[in-house]
Amino acid sequence: MTNAAIIILAGTESHSDTGRLVNGLEAAKEFADDPEADLELIFDGAGTQWIPELEDEDHDYHELYQSVSDDAAACDFCAGAFGVDEAIDDAGVVTVDDNDGHPSIRSLVGDDYEVITF
Repeated sequence: MTNAAIIILAGTESHSDTGRLVNGLEAAKEFADDPEADLELIFDGAGTQWIPELEDEDHDYHELYQSVSDDAAACDFCAGAFGVDEAIDDAGVVTVDDNDGHPSIRSLVGDDYEVITF
């Protein structure tokens, strides 16, 4: 079994940020499609801003996001810091706060997850 934690850190400001997001979602989809894999998809930092955008059905990457959104979570602290906490709540995306309001990377490593950042 493969354990993968894909962490989206890229913001929404540039073409390169969009590229990092799409690469992260494609990697997440590859793991999600593998019945032998366990996926954690975490939007952290500026990456939390993507969730409201990707929830829009007209967004170019909405379908790709939807294919992995059941595995998605967001940093609780960063959702508030970037002003998207209500939108993340409305989307039904779980927030994680097990390390002073942030996701615990140490716990993921301790649980044998490969941590991959985009």
